[in-house]
Amino acid sequence: MPTFVVSLRLPDVFKEEFIAVIPRHRDFINRLLNEKIVESYAISSDRSRGWVTMNGADAAAVQALVEQFPLYRFLRGVEIDELFIFDSAASRFPHINLN
Repeated sequence: MPTFVVSLRLPDVFKEEFIAVIPRHRDFINRLLNEKIVESYAISSDRSRGWVTMNGADAAAVQALVEQFPLYRFLRGVEIDELFIFDSAASRFPHINLN
């Protein structure tokens, strides 16, 4: 299954309505992490951007899933790029320690 990186532009100001949706959004993301649909999820330290690495059949399937994010209606922009290579330490077998 192809892997995509989704770049998110967050709102400039986090209003009360946005903040109230964050717990539901995190629950949704955690479910997708547990299902191995989302491989990684990151928000920049200035909280202006985010990146989600996702598995999906194609860009349209990933877009449809992103549109289900509880915070989707607040996002200022979404870009989806299919990756040629995605490698991470988290996806590798743990090192064996022969103690």
